[in-house]
Amino acid sequence: MLLIRVLGLLVAVAIGGCILMYLVTAERRYLRYGWLSFKYALYLAVFALLLVFGERLLGAV
Repeated sequence: MLLIRVLGLLVAVAIGGCILMYLVTAERRYLRYGWLSFKYALYLAVFALLLVFGERLLGAV
């Protein structure tokens, strides 16, 4: 769980940096990088939660 929190913090910093770079340079590629970071972090979080859910399900059997 600590790893997920650290990765979440790193993703938040990366997205914030992308938004800041967009505001400074007005290049849309930084918004795309931020969106991709958010999307893949969301996929990773859902995958981790599914693993935890599956572990609990198997532990109940």
